[in-house]
Amino acid sequence: MESLSSAQTALRFAAREFAQEHLRQCDPLVETGSTPQERFAASRPIYQAMVSAGFLRRCIPAPLGGDGSGLVDAAILAEELYGENGGISLTLFGTVLGLMPVILGPNDELRDRVLAPFLKTSGTPLSAFCMTEPGGSANISDSVPVEGLRTIALQKQGGWQVSGAKKWVSSATGWDGKGAELLCIVCRGIDDAGQELGTGILATERPQSGIVELSVARLIDSVGHRAHLLPEFQIKDLWIPNQNAVTPMGEGGAVMAGAFTATAALVGVFGVALMRTAWEYTLNFAKTETRGGSKPIIEHQAVGYALADAKSTIEAARALSWRACIALDNNLPGAEELAIHAKVFGSERAVEVLGDLMKIVGVESYDRDCPLAGLMQDALALPVFDGGNMGVRRKQLHQIYQLKDYDQHSTLA
Repeated sequence: MESLSSAQTALRFAAREFAQEHLRQCDPLVETGSTPQERFAASRPIYQAMVSAGFLRRCIPAPLGGDGSGLVDAAILAEELYGENGGISLTLFGTVLGLMPVILGPNDELRDRVLAPFLKTSGTPLSAFCMTEPGGSANISDSVPVEGLRTIALQKQGGWQVSGAKKWVSSATGWDGKGAELLCIVCRGIDDAGQELGTGILATERPQSGIVELSVARLIDSVGHRAHLLPEFQIKDLWIPNQNAVTPMGEGGAVMAGAFTATAALVGVFGVALMRTAWEYTLNFAKTETRGGSKPIIEHQAVGYALADAKSTIEAARALSWRACIALDNNLPGAEELAIHAKVFGSERAVEVLGDLMKIVGVESYDRDCPLAGLMQDALALPVFDGGNMGVRRKQLHQIYQLKDYDQHSTLA
C-alpha cells in the first residue's frame, strides 16, 4: 500500500478529530428519534459541519474545482468517519455518489453548472443517484418485454418527460421532502415514435420551491444507519431539458458502471471502519472486564486468539480496499475486479467479525447501549446495498471471468 502524502496524513487526523468531536457524541435524536424524518433532521447540523470542514470538496476532483486528489482521499474520510456514525457519514458519501454521474459523464456544461453548490463550504447541499426501483433493480439491464428499468423518459421537443418510481435512494427527497438539490435519474428513453432508445441519465436541479413532480410514498425505517434518509418516491411528468442530459440515451450504462465501481471500493472501507471501531471497543472490554473471574478476560487464550483473527481480517480488508482505490485512481488493469472484491470481502467479513466480537463481549453486546449492537445493524446493510453481493456484485465478477481476453494477472499491476 502506498504511503500517504502529507496532505492525506493531515486529512486523516482532521477527519479523526472531527469524528470524535461531532459523531461520537451527537444529538441523541440522531439515533433515537421516532421517525426517519426526525432523525435525518437532527443530523443536519453535523452534516453542515462536514461540509464546512471541506470534506465534501475533498471528494470532488481538483480539476473540477474541488480539493480531491483521488479515491484514496474519500477512503481516508470513510474509514475515519463511518465507524463513528455510519448514518450521518452515508449522507455525505450518498451525495458524492449522486454527483458521480455528472463528474464521470461527457456533458461539460452541465457539470460546471450543477457542481457549483457542492463546491462551497457552507449550507447542506444534497445530491442523489436515482437508480434502484421498487421491485428491485438487480436486472436493470434486461430489455423489453422483460421489466428491466421501469422509469421512462418520453422524448418531447426540447427535452424529456420523466415518470417512474425509485426506492432506497440516499437523501433523494431532501431535508423537506421536496427533493435534493440535484437528482441524477436513471431512466429508459423512448422517442416520439415510440422506439426504445436504451438507458440514459438525466439530471434535475431543485427549484427553491421544491420539485412538485416528486411525491414521497414512504420513508423506510431502516434497521441500521438510523440517521440516514432512505425514501421511496414517485416522479410524475417531470420535465428535464436536453441540456440536462448527463448522457445520451443508450449510453448511460458506462457511467453507471463507473460510479458504482468507485463506490464498491468505498463500501469495502466502510466494512473496515465498522470492524475497526468494534475491535477497539472489544479490546478495551477484554482488558478491563473480568466477567466475574479473577483476571481480565484478555488473559484467556480463546479471547486473545479471537481478537487476533478479527484483526487479521481487518488488515486484509483494508489492504484490499486501498489496493482497489489506488488501482482506480491510476486506471490500472484489474481495477474494476479489485473494487468488486473489496466490496464483497469487506462487507461480508464485517458482518462475520462483528458477530465474533459480540461473542467475546457476550450478552452485554445485545444491549442497545453497547456500541456493538448499532455497528452490527449498520454492517448488515453492506452486503445488500450499493449493488447486492448476490444479485449484482458476484454477477459482475462472473461476467468478467467469462471475457475471452480475461487475464487473472491483471490485478497484479
